[in-house]
Amino acid sequence: MPIKKVTSNKKKVTGSSLRAPKGRGNLPRKIASSPKAPRNDKFSIPVYSLAGRASGTLGLPKEIFAKLVNKKLLAQAIRVYTTNQKNLTASTKTRGEVEGSTAKIWRQKGTGRARHGSVRAPIFVGGGIVFGPKSRKIRLDLPKKMKKTALYCALSSKMADKSIVGLTGLKKASGKTKEMAKLMYLVSSIKYQGKDKKNKRITSALIVTPEKMDNVVRGIRNIPGVSSLPVNLINAYEVLNHDLLLVTKDAVDKLSNLKIKEQK
Repeated sequence: MPIKKVTSNKKKVTGSSLRAPKGRGNLPRKIASSPKAPRNDKFSIPVYSLAGRASGTLGLPKEIFAKLVNKKLLAQAIRVYTTNQKNLTASTKTRGEVEGSTAKIWRQKGTGRARHGSVRAPIFVGGGIVFGPKSRKIRLDLPKKMKKTALYCALSSKMADKSIVGLTGLKKASGKTKEMAKLMYLVSSIKYQGKDKKNKRITSALIVTPEKMDNVVRGIRNIPGVSSLPVNLINAYEVLNHDLLLVTKDAVDKLSNLKIKEQK
């Protein structure tokens, strides 16, 4: 008996029928992602008044105080800075510059002595110096971007060591040494309990101001180890050369628009 083929009314599902129909309006919508939480782009440091009292906190931008510290760049920036501070003033005279006769001191032959033509020769006492030092000016250059990055690395290093403190009310400073000395003692005592990691008293501090403040400079000039610089004059060497860094809110605001000056 012949076998009959049974046909089904169901349509076969193929791979092409599973594809989305063409057309812009029929495309599947994207799944909405949950809103991202706001990022905290600032560090907080304690702020103290002239009397040494706590007066809130100060936010520091992470793009300046959270850089990855590049030690090779810092070493290069410090070498450039220290070399440019040197004054090579040592100078000696050659045989053409010393005072003396130009005549031949004795005849060429017949004396039994070595032949010489000038008393100003380096072999004689009072003669010129061979390959002696000469006063010269050595200046090394560092690109502005590298200077700025080195400064940010130095600030980030201080922030990692928790050696940055905020200050407020410097405009009201009287300019007296007693007032600034008391402030430095109170801030170091509060922040470090008067001692650093090596169990030694804090020996140096740098006050960073938005511009030059004569009352602050006058108040700290007789305190050893304490100095003050405006924002446009700070550099990686000065930041790393001090144990404690004291900044004002206006100085932090100017750091983002900082323009590095060329060293002369």
